[in-house]
Amino acid sequence: MAKLVPRSGDAVFASVERVNAELFTLTYGAIVRQLITDLEETEEVNKQLDQMGYNIGVRLIDEFLAKSNVSRCVDFKETAEVIAKVGLKMFLGVTATVTNWDAEGTSCSLVLEDNPLVDFVELPDTCQGLYYCNILSGVIRGALEMVSMKTEVSWVRDMLRGDDAYEIRVKLLKQQMGRDRFASIPQAAVIL
Repeated sequence: MAKLVPRSGDAVFASVERVNAELFTLTYGAIVRQLITDLEETEEVNKQLDQMGYNIGVRLIDEFLAKSNVSRCVDFKETAEVIAKVGLKMFLGVTATVTNWDAEGTSCSLVLEDNPLVDFVELPDTCQGLYYCNILSGVIRGALEMVSMKTEVSWVRDMLRGDDAYEIRVKLLKQQMGRDRFASIPQAAVIL
């Protein structure tokens, strides 16, 4: 059997089916707007977006592993790099910079210079507590949990709230060693 060659984020992005970016962005905006209408409290909307993202992430990891040919990551630092350079590129068409590591190497920031979910978005004053892209936090958390990494994922900076970048903080809480759900998949990655 031929050895699987890891694919870069650009190569994976070029080969996957895509939907129209504007349709995707507007559909996501409609979902967020409906949640705001139904739930009224921005903190509840934030929780719901995170939970929706989590549910997506636990399923998205299968597609990532099947299409990316990324080998198993050796540590959390490598995992963060693969999320930033391959995972985000594959599913959103953007990359992130991994920065702000703590001394233990268990917490870092993913800084996005661009975020396609926020095209055409301006938050009204009544929604200033809203983390509009909180679904991304949930996706990362859900995908990592499926490869035995329990994490805490939260927004640190958000350009919709007046910050200079989009920054997501990812903290590894617990990593289970040994057999995981994807141990039988050759060249399985430990990532998004």
